[in-house]
Amino acid sequence: MARRALCVGINEFESLPQSSWLGGCVNDANDVAKALRPLGFTGRSTTVLTDAAATKSAVMGALTKLVDTAKPGDHIVFTISSHGTQVPNEPGGDFEPDDLDEAFACHDIRQNGDQWDRDTVIVDDELRDLFARVPSGVLLEVLLDTCHSGTGLKDLEEIMQAQLLGRKPRFLPPPTREGLEKTRELRALAPPGRPDRRALVELTKSRSTASKPVLFAACKSGQTASDATFSNRSNGAFTYLFLKALAGQPGAPRADLLRTVTAGLKDGHFSQRSTLEGPVKSKKVGFGQPW
Repeated sequence: MARRALCVGINEFESLPQSSWLGGCVNDANDVAKALRPLGFTGRSTTVLTDAAATKSAVMGALTKLVDTAKPGDHIVFTISSHGTQVPNEPGGDFEPDDLDEAFACHDIRQNGDQWDRDTVIVDDELRDLFARVPSGVLLEVLLDTCHSGTGLKDLEEIMQAQLLGRKPRFLPPPTREGLEKTRELRALAPPGRPDRRALVELTKSRSTASKPVLFAACKSGQTASDATFSNRSNGAFTYLFLKALAGQPGAPRADLLRTVTAGLKDGHFSQRSTLEGPVKSKKVGFGQPW
């Protein structure tokens, strides 16, 4: 049984102003890689991509290799800490309630017209299609420490309050006023209701029956994931608390880890609430354990 991981953390972005850079994503990637060692993930079997090394082609190339070399009985892990954003759904693409695709920023993110260039972000559809190729019997676990939806375009008051506390949201709005207005127009046409969690659920339900990923996300779709400081060191709030919970309760069921993370977020006065998606049975056993 092989254990392989890809840990991605991006603080600096080639075409973004430094005011949009983050502080804790690289630490997240390195900390997760270190935390995986007791579970049997060696330095040789763990790839860490940070900042300039984490371009769209490099991340997707490494992730594709991770998936395509997996065999039944293997345990593979993919983690990403970065900005989240949204891009308009492509004509003929899968149905999206707000006609917007969730996406994750890579180091080389750049504009294309009034929106972000899809060739420089990882779109949720790409991940779902790739995860569908994971063979039956492979345990795939995913940690997303990023905003994964633009629902509500994030409340300005919430973002300002986070910044006053020394925290930065891991979310990028569209790059231009025109793009922002277009996004608002698309969202206004979406059916009313609670924030959409469909994007996360679909990542754990592939088009085939073979792949059953387990996914921890830093926040719900209507919330912001925080880039924060703990003991004078930057981290994502979710990653820091998740790894702390895992170290303190290494054999605890995934659902219990989530409860511990939630308690930590409440104690730290973070507005985000992490989520766990995957088969019901997967939530009753520990991280790294099949069901």
